[in-house]
Amino acid sequence: MEDRRCAVVTGGNKGIGFEICRQLALNEIDVILTARNESRGIEAVEKLNTSGVPNVMFHQLDIKDSSSVTNLIKFIETRFKKLDILVNNAAELGVVYVDDKKFKDIGAYVQVNDENVDLLTGVLEQPYDLGEECLNINYYGTKRVTDSLIPLLQLSKSPRIVNVSSAYGDLHWFHNEELKQELFDIENLTENRIDEIIQWFLRDFKAGKLRENGWPLTASAYKLSKATLNAYTRLMARNFQDILVNAVHPGYVKTDMTSNTGFYNVEEGAKGPVMAALLLDGGPSGAYFDRTEIAPFTLGERAI
Repeated sequence: MEDRRCAVVTGGNKGIGFEICRQLALNEIDVILTARNESRGIEAVEKLNTSGVPNVMFHQLDIKDSSSVTNLIKFIETRFKKLDILVNNAAELGVVYVDDKKFKDIGAYVQVNDENVDLLTGVLEQPYDLGEECLNINYYGTKRVTDSLIPLLQLSKSPRIVNVSSAYGDLHWFHNEELKQELFDIENLTENRIDEIIQWFLRDFKAGKLRENGWPLTASAYKLSKATLNAYTRLMARNFQDILVNAVHPGYVKTDMTSNTGFYNVEEGAKGPVMAALLLDGGPSGAYFDRTEIAPFTLGERAI
């Protein structure tokens, strides 16, 4: 058992996460598909198993709950003794589709950006509580799982961490130049400073000061969550040079999160994260992949 590689995929019961589990399993990796909802996770594993993919198993995981993370660690220690691959896929969008039909009509062609904020009025809403939840899951939940699993990853001969990011994490979406520079300057950025930036955002979000202080105006919490996840990826790569840690934008994929708009299906969307999970020793670390190609963390303009 110890000779086989083992992977954990968070948010694996549907969409890109489900397909990542399938593709990793087809590469002869034992996959622990995790999900917050136990019945949906078990159903997803049964679907894979009955389709001829036997080496996928389920374990419940709520990445916001430290005790849930601890239970997963105990399971991995007992069953596999170590962890080779962690794919952090679980995420929330932090918005509500008020007019789903209208979003589907325009979603594949109009980017959720500040130039189109008026056009998206009445189509998307971003309540404060959902924004806070988005950051708690996408950044803090991912960080909780990753930090907790580092000791098991360090027992692997070829450990990999893949953070499923987004083109919406590009610093292009931020209008505060000092903030952009802080998030980009990985030599001086710290996890404590990331915490301070997130709390600053939440205060401004609650006070209605997003425009005033240069935050994104559309999908604001989601964009910050992925920008801070990218920064965390780079910090982890610097601090743990024995682990390949990378962020991957899977592309604009047709899933529940995009209201099934998008340019790619889940099979295509999973290719980038799976590629990063299977990088050979000596591969890049602290990099950002736009699907399967290395790209800058910030561009003057980026299509989704």
